[in-house]
Amino acid sequence: MRKLFFAISTGILLFSGCTDKVTETVTYMINEPVFMSEIEFRNSVKITDNQVPISNYGKICFYQGYIFISESEKGIHIVNNSDPKNPQQVGFIELLGNADLAIRNGKLYADALVDLVWFDISNPSKPELEGRLENVFAKSLPLPPTDNDFGIDAAMCYENYGSKGVIVGWELKKRTETNTYTTGGWGGWGRYEGAEMMTDNSPKGNGSSTYGITGSMSRFAQYNDYLYSVINNIMNIINLSGSAPVKAADDVYVGSNVETIFSYKDHMFMGTPTGMIIFSVENPENPVFVSSAWHVFGCDPVVVEDDIAYVTIHSGNNCGQNVNELIIYDVSDVKNPALIVSYSMKQPKGLGIDNGTLFVCDDGLKIFNASNPQTIMANSLAHYSGMSGYDVIPFQNVLIMIAEEGLYQYDYSNLNEIYLLSVLPFEKR
Repeated sequence: MRKLFFAISTGILLFSGCTDKVTETVTYMINEPVFMSEIEFRNSVKITDNQVPISNYGKICFYQGYIFISESEKGIHIVNNSDPKNPQQVGFIELLGNADLAIRNGKLYADALVDLVWFDISNPSKPELEGRLENVFAKSLPLPPTDNDFGIDAAMCYENYGSKGVIVGWELKKRTETNTYTTGGWGGWGRYEGAEMMTDNSPKGNGSSTYGITGSMSRFAQYNDYLYSVINNIMNIINLSGSAPVKAADDVYVGSNVETIFSYKDHMFMGTPTGMIIFSVENPENPVFVSSAWHVFGCDPVVVEDDIAYVTIHSGNNCGQNVNELIIYDVSDVKNPALIVSYSMKQPKGLGIDNGTLFVCDDGLKIFNASNPQTIMANSLAHYSGMSGYDVIPFQNVLIMIAEEGLYQYDYSNLNEIYLLSVLPFEKR
């Protein structure tokens, strides 16, 4: 996502007709970075079997009867879901800077800002820290998200990145500055000599491996022995086949700020603010751009089944548009994705598809028979409202949905009688 910072004037202009200088006093709010030393940051990992309250929903992954929930920048909650009617929190991994996670063969891999950290979860309720691949994401310049709509001080971030440690949070500050414009007389405005505008560019397997199932909002995806991550406009490729993960190839510039990634056959489908882009990973260490499908500017996740790609875009975010749609493409020819149809929605976010049943986080949760993309809206199976759905995982007739209010689970074994199994409430922020 991209945030822009503009100084907002709260003062008055002081000028006269005899000068080409104009002085303006401005007051604005801005997020200043909070730094932590690299040693302290990397020694901060803690594992507990206490039930730490979940107060900020994030990415989700399902693996062997357990649900792993990333709480942005804080760590990963572990939920025993052997009985979906009665999920139980059984532990928490404190991991500063975490946003995404993936699981393969009893190992949990998670980002911690610039690093990749991995854990042994052969016993999922009792993870053990195994190692850290340092600075593997450094080229992507990952920054923690802010919890407000104000911009960041980019100069403080990048001038001090590394020298002061890593950025683990933000402190909102009010600033008042006096700046001078040159005007060239009364003829018009010239160069602005004050504060600058700042910007923040802030699985598939081979049959012998077991993989965790992630939601559509994930920035991690797997193919065979490889983990692909997308942060900002960089794709990282990590080989997981050995005893420890290793960086497999140079980072790949994908040309756009990627929000999500989805693995389908031997291709990666990526959602960006301007559309869906497709890369081939036929050669896993040398991803190749195949095609793109552009749409109205908006944030979007992608899921694919039976050569049909489902994309949502929504408003009310930093992507700067007011369109809310479900967009469906035929990707049987990945070199030429073809638009099938688009539908207006209220404010869709994450989505999932399972054997022709489509689940969309929109005004809660909406469920459709998607066997014919042209008639999806006329084939609604259920609509549950009253919660702010974020992402879903459909698996073996149980739909896992993470929402602002909690973790919801639905039984869809009988599509004519879909019903709520349980709700694990989250702590209100």
